[in-house]
Amino acid sequence: MTMIDRLMASGRWRIVGWMLATLALALFIVVVVVRSLLLGHVAERANEDVTLELQEFTTFVEEGRDPSTGKAFTNTKDLFAVYLGRQQAGEFEMMLGWHGEGTSSYEVRGQGVPRIDEYDIAHDESLLNQIASTSSGVHETPAGELRWGRAVVITGEDTPDALLVGVFTGRAEEQARETVRSLALVSLCSLGLAGLVSWLVAGQILRPVRLVRQAAAEITERDLTRRIPVEGKDDVSDLAVTFNQMLDRLEAGFESEKRFVDDAGHELRTPITVIRGHLELMGDDPEERRQTIALVTQELDRMARIVTDLLALAKVDRPDFVQLVEPVDMTQLTLDIDAKMQTLADRRWQLSHIAEGTALVDAQRITQAVLQLADNAVQHTLPGDAITLMSRFATDADGQRVLQIAVTDTGPGVEPQDRERIFERFAHGTPADGSRHAGAGLGLPIVQAIAEAHGGRVQVDSPPGQGATFTLVLSVDCPPPSKLRSTIKEKNR
Repeated sequence: MTMIDRLMASGRWRIVGWMLATLALALFIVVVVVRSLLLGHVAERANEDVTLELQEFTTFVEEGRDPSTGKAFTNTKDLFAVYLGRQQAGEFEMMLGWHGEGTSSYEVRGQGVPRIDEYDIAHDESLLNQIASTSSGVHETPAGELRWGRAVVITGEDTPDALLVGVFTGRAEEQARETVRSLALVSLCSLGLAGLVSWLVAGQILRPVRLVRQAAAEITERDLTRRIPVEGKDDVSDLAVTFNQMLDRLEAGFESEKRFVDDAGHELRTPITVIRGHLELMGDDPEERRQTIALVTQELDRMARIVTDLLALAKVDRPDFVQLVEPVDMTQLTLDIDAKMQTLADRRWQLSHIAEGTALVDAQRITQAVLQLADNAVQHTLPGDAITLMSRFATDADGQRVLQIAVTDTGPGVEPQDRERIFERFAHGTPADGSRHAGAGLGLPIVQAIAEAHGGRVQVDSPPGQGATFTLVLSVDCPPPSKLRSTIKEKNR
C-alpha cells in the first residue's frame, strides 16, 4: 500500500477531506452567487439610471419652458442646451443631444466615461444602426459594455431628434469582479484555516479510537491490564469507556477461567496421584490388593463425579440446559425427591411441608439441585442427624407468587463470610468445627445455576449453632429459556 493509499485509508484524512470538500463546494457556490448578484446589480443599476434620466427628460419636454421666451421650446437646440446645461451626469454615465442626421450638439459626461479619443459614438456604425432602429439596447464597445436608451423629441420645427442616455458598465463590472476575487481569496484562506482546524479537531475526536486500536494491539491473553484514558463526554469517549468495560469483563472472565482450570487440575491431580501411588506400592497379598482396588475405585468414582459436575456447569449457557415443557405437579415431585434423598445416607430424613399445585419447572434439574443440597447436608452431618425437606408456594417481597424448596440440616452451619463464596466453583466453606468435606466444591455452583436458569435464586439461612437451610426460590411462571440465558449472562457480567 502506497503512502497515498494509507493516507486515504486514514479516518482522520477522510474526515478532513469530507469537511474540506463540503466547505469548498459551499464557498464555491457562495462566490458564484455573489458574482452573479454583483454583476446583475451593475446591469440593473445601469438600466435604472438610463430609465430615470429618460423619464426626467420626458417630463422636462412636456412641462419645460424656454427661459428666453417663457413658452414651450420650439427647437431641440435650445431644448438640449437648457436641459443638458442643468444636468450633472453620474459615474460612468453620459447624455447626448442627438440630431436626426447622426450628430450630437450637446453632451454631458460623468466620471469614468471614456474620453472622446478613446471612444466616439459618432464613429460606431453598429451602435448608430441600433439607435436608428430601436429605443434601447446593450452594445459592446472598445471601452466596455454600454447600456443605452433614447427619447425622441419632436418640436415645432418637426425635427425628430433624441436624447441619448448611456451608462458604461465595464469599470463597475471590473469593481464587482475585484470584489469577487477578494471574496475568493478570503474563501481560500478560510478553507486552509478550516482544514487545519478540522485536522486538529479530528485528531482530538479520534484519539480514543486510536488508543483503542493501540490497546487492542498490545493486549494478549496473558496481559489484560491495559486501559484507555477517557477524556470528554462524547460518543467517541463513550466508545473508550465501553472498551474499558469490555476489558474488565474479559479480565474477570480470564481470571475466573484460570482459577477454574487451576482448581480443576488440582482436584483431578489429587485422585490420580493417590491411584498411581497405591498401584505402584501394591503387593501380591490378596487382602492388600483388595484394599488397593477398593481405594482406587473410590478415587475413580470421585474423579467421575468431578467430571460429571464440570460437564453440568459447561452446559449452563446452553439453551437446552433447562427444558420447560409443561407444568409439573409439585406434590408428586416433592415425594419423588424425598424417596431418592433417603437412599443417600443414614440420616433422619423428614418431610415438613409439601407444595400443592403445579409449576413450570424442569423436574430433572430441580431433582438434581435438591439432591445436591441433600448430599451437601449429608457431608456436614453425622448418622442419626435430621435433614428436612420442604416445598411450598409463597409470595415474595414484590408480590409475585414463587415456589420454595428448602433442605435443612442440623450440621455446623455456614459462617456469614462464606455465604456468597460457597457458590463459587471449587470453593469450600469453613464450618464451625474446622472440618472440610471431601467434595470438589462444584455442587452448590450447579444448584445456583439451575435456580438462575429457572429465573430464581438460592438463599442461605444459617443461625449460629443451628445448622443451615438452603432454599431454592423459583418463579412459578418462568420466562422462556432464551430470555433466561440473556438475563443470566447480563447478571454474570
